[in-house]
Amino acid sequence: MGEPGPLRLLRSAPLAAVLVLYTLYSALPFVWIGTMSVRTTSEISADHYAWPATWHWSKFHAAWVDSNFGTYFWNSTVVVVTAVAVVTLLGAAAAHGLARYRFRGNRLIYFVLFSSIIFPPQIILISLFQVMAGYGLYNTRLGLTLVYIGLQLPLTVYLLEGFFSRIPQDLFDAAKIDGYSDFEIFWRIVLPVGMPAIATTVILNFIQLWNEFLFAVVLVNDPALSTLPIGIRRFMGDYFQDTGMIATGMMIAVLPVIVVYAFFSEKLIQGMTAGAIK
Repeated sequence: MGEPGPLRLLRSAPLAAVLVLYTLYSALPFVWIGTMSVRTTSEISADHYAWPATWHWSKFHAAWVDSNFGTYFWNSTVVVVTAVAVVTLLGAAAAHGLARYRFRGNRLIYFVLFSSIIFPPQIILISLFQVMAGYGLYNTRLGLTLVYIGLQLPLTVYLLEGFFSRIPQDLFDAAKIDGYSDFEIFWRIVLPVGMPAIATTVILNFIQLWNEFLFAVVLVNDPALSTLPIGIRRFMGDYFQDTGMIATGMMIAVLPVIVVYAFFSEKLIQGMTAGAIK
């Protein structure tokens, strides 16, 4: 016979308490920013944690139109989505090649990619600025996109190579017998089977690049080409900062991250389930 209901609830109570505390720890900062986004700076200064007495939804329209957040959002979308798409395809192809094909220099290439992850990317900032200026890529969306691709590609290859190397060789042998070319094997077998790892890298890369500030502020100085983190920074002055509008801009910036994470996390679970069944 199974355990009585009260005893079972008592055993699960510590786990439930930990989950509740972790949920509150994760969600409360977001709720706090959300409430500040519909309050004015004077209201926030009077009481940082008060619930909004008046919900100033017009702040979102003001941020989007009057403060050019629509432009910043479009720039971030174009640069980040393009960079993540290219990184995902190139990273998956390179990881598959390193994991499945044995050739001279295979481990050397892997070691170079791994080494580039260890060193902080800030050490290349000055030389990268000179290269971008020399090739006419400074202060352009294309230049920033290429930099983002270069920054995230090594980590993507490193993560995917470890996953792809565990795909059974029997799948590739069976595909070869069926007449699949190398490209068809990659497109029809590696990508579907590797979808859990690919979804993980998409989430990581999107969040990292969507919030990236340093390279964007150094390599782009035209307000018409600025990304969202740079747009939020414009509300911070030397002697005064508009806290209310900063919170509004942060809410505009964080919502796409939540949507992307929710979408791909579901795909991640589906892919893991499908992989387990297979």
